[in-house]
Amino acid sequence: MDDGAMVEMIERAMRGDEDALTQLLEDHGPVVRRHIGFSLGAQWQSAIDVDDIMQVTYVEAFLRIGRLESRTAAGFGAWLRQIAKNNMLDAIRALEAEKRPSPRQRVRNSALGGPDQNSYMALVEVLGATSKTPSREAAAQEAQVFLEKALGELPDDYEKVIRLYDLEMRPASEVAIALGRSEGAVYMLRARAHDCLRDVMGKPSKFFTHWA
Repeated sequence: MDDGAMVEMIERAMRGDEDALTQLLEDHGPVVRRHIGFSLGAQWQSAIDVDDIMQVTYVEAFLRIGRLESRTAAGFGAWLRQIAKNNMLDAIRALEAEKRPSPRQRVRNSALGGPDQNSYMALVEVLGATSKTPSREAAAQEAQVFLEKALGELPDDYEKVIRLYDLEMRPASEVAIALGRSEGAVYMLRARAHDCLRDVMGKPSKFFTHWA
């Protein structure tokens, strides 16, 4: 494909042409996959599947293609490779952190295993949002309402990983089984899901009541 045709295909993908983006991913994906395979250390290969990295990367490409800056083949390849690298590093960092458990242990919610308002508030805090409501109880109520609305706008796997890991506080091993993926994929999906949720939420003031 010549440079002009490549620019045209990338521009079509950026305008929302899924067939064009699919073709670009088919052309560039194998190269990125080999690069990630070489980069993934032997100590992580049992916990992180390269195919999981690529699947999450492809989802992210569909969500963020409109932000691509370069319209060249090299630019698209570098952009896709960086997404894949970020996914790999997110998984490695999370797996390393798991070996150093926090003093605050993650505790399963009620006997029914369902999330309560504190789970929603904890997620809001993880995402970096704040509230000026006069009490934590009021903030937790608002957090539950706006997060339920925002979660409904995420891709299915992103919504599932947040509900299972962040809200129901299930261990990564259980979430991996529920999603049919590796534990490494759980952490990749969670990191990307949090990014996507922040985008959907926008400014916290859109959701929280600000009291004088």
